[in-house]
Amino acid sequence: MTASIAYTAWFKAKETQALIAALEAARPNGSRFVGGCVRNTLMGREVDDIDVATQLTPDQVTEICAKAGFAAHPTGIEHGTVTVVINHRPFEVTTLRRDVSTDGRRATVAFTEKWDEDAERRDFRMNALYADASGAVHDPTSGGLEDVRAGRVIFIGDAHTRLREDYLRILRFFRFNAWYAKGPLDPHGLSACADLVAGLDTLSAERIWKEVKKLLAAPDPRAAWEGMTAIEARARALPEFSNETRLDALCSIEADLMLTPDPMTRIAAALADQDSARALARRLKLSNEERERLVAALGTDVKITSYMSLREMRRAIYRLGNQPFRDRVMLAWAGAGGEKAQQWRALVAHGQMWTPPKLPLTGDEVMAAGVPAGPKVGLVMREVEDWWIDADFPDDKLSVIERLKAVAQGMS
Repeated sequence: MTASIAYTAWFKAKETQALIAALEAARPNGSRFVGGCVRNTLMGREVDDIDVATQLTPDQVTEICAKAGFAAHPTGIEHGTVTVVINHRPFEVTTLRRDVSTDGRRATVAFTEKWDEDAERRDFRMNALYADASGAVHDPTSGGLEDVRAGRVIFIGDAHTRLREDYLRILRFFRFNAWYAKGPLDPHGLSACADLVAGLDTLSAERIWKEVKKLLAAPDPRAAWEGMTAIEARARALPEFSNETRLDALCSIEADLMLTPDPMTRIAAALADQDSARALARRLKLSNEERERLVAALGTDVKITSYMSLREMRRAIYRLGNQPFRDRVMLAWAGAGGEKAQQWRALVAHGQMWTPPKLPLTGDEVMAAGVPAGPKVGLVMREVEDWWIDADFPDDKLSVIERLKAVAQGMS
């Protein structure tokens, strides 16, 4: 079985060709593209990152790139990785490696010149595909090409061994199935994940959170998610997720209507309330922005219904903001079991199109109306703002000033 990626735009790009030419000039047949860029190209998917595996050492890569005028940064030098930047386009160039020892979280590696040794330390056969300078694809495991064509996620060699090397591969197994599988989960891989699921307890919060977000960004992760739940991987990694029914309904809505999924909305859907969102944020060390978004999505201070009028919708968006409003609409839609899709979808669309205006009133104008500086200025502004919201945000400065005068006079 043969394949080539020479036809693709990223492969033919001048930056890509300049890099591989420089590396090949130093050591012919010593560098190959590897991993996601090869896999995704063969599967007709978008390519985000370009990785290169090389028999050259990191020092040699750095020297070659300096002579060629490329920027080279030692971003993972202990593991043999140099990030090369050409015309603002980054490439990760990594020396071939073999594992010396592993503890289920990290590995000690040694450099090698053997392509099969480098392939053996990877997780899945579809991730161990290499493409040389001509674009020809090499398949050291003899199963990667078949897997990408069949849409199968199969561990390299013995699944238990691969998992003991890094227990994060349990979550990666489900994430890759969510993104790339065309059929059921590989039973041997699933069984190995079940046998070693306790290994998830050893992983750092940051690694778990990163994988969960990637998994839930897949167009339809339901089959993979069901597999996680069946072997209790979900319960171990994400004990705060208690609303499986709402998450499943949300995924169904997005898949049926081909809506672009947002992993943060899905995560909010799986949580019961704001307290569980805060608990998840603490345990998995979410950023402040991520925590605040989940908490806002699960708020109950503004009632969201499928039959909201445009005026009610605008009022809600003004109070909440566009993103929290969309999150709450999607959660309410999923909570309703996906019914009244046309009405909910219209709310989502209007919520994205309408930009909340700014109150056309300043503190200086309030004081010019006779209100003394101090707390009373804020009280008057809030009173005028409440009127302005109830009036559906009139773009009429004169009306706002007239209302200001009436409020100021009434408070004097």
